[in-house]
Amino acid sequence: MELGEVVVVAPDSPQSGMGHAITINNPLRLDQVEIHSGIMGWQCSGTPVDCVKIAIDKILHRKPDLCVSGINHGSNSSINVIYSGTMSAAMEGAIEGIPSVGFSLLDYSHQADLSAARHYVKIVAENILRDGLPQGSLLNVNIPKLSLKDIKGVKICRQAMAKWEEEFDERLDPNKRKYFWLTGKFQNYDKGEDTDVWALKNGYISVVPVQFDFTAHHAIPFLNNWKF
Repeated sequence: MELGEVVVVAPDSPQSGMGHAITINNPLRLDQVEIHSGIMGWQCSGTPVDCVKIAIDKILHRKPDLCVSGINHGSNSSINVIYSGTMSAAMEGAIEGIPSVGFSLLDYSHQADLSAARHYVKIVAENILRDGLPQGSLLNVNIPKLSLKDIKGVKICRQAMAKWEEEFDERLDPNKRKYFWLTGKFQNYDKGEDTDVWALKNGYISVVPVQFDFTAHHAIPFLNNWKF
């Protein structure tokens, strides 16, 4: 391969919305599969985070030079990063001290055109392999549903203040038992032009540096005024 040896470890089923879940009370299955000529691949019965953990311990027996998660079908911009199994796998890599990045393409089709994504994934990977990433950080890269020639460029962004306004659609199964199906509408409350949502809407690839330290450092002075 152009950038080095590629080893693929992936879940054996869709894992949307799994976040940083890990498997504790069930055994994990790991089976080698043929992907492409010269590329080793394993399918794991666990979550995306399980895949990173088991890859390091049982397949590579070392930490790789780069952890790439995705390409996810659909956006992982703004608040979606919290729920994303794709981004959680990259975050697990970063927790282990591995330069890590998650990629998402804003196209839900299994026949999505990946040519633009392929071009920019290589560029981002080359930059990370050359320069590394700041300690404790990883990258969240989202690619608009555009051809390579129509993408305007790359924007280094912040995460937009946007969220899902969710509802549960109440339904009946064939046995007349009630069940619920999660629905919702994505709402962007952020008018800034430096966000991932703005970049994607305007034809740019968004690159957001994120971190796994969830400490709200700005809130510490406020809490220090409390009386205990």
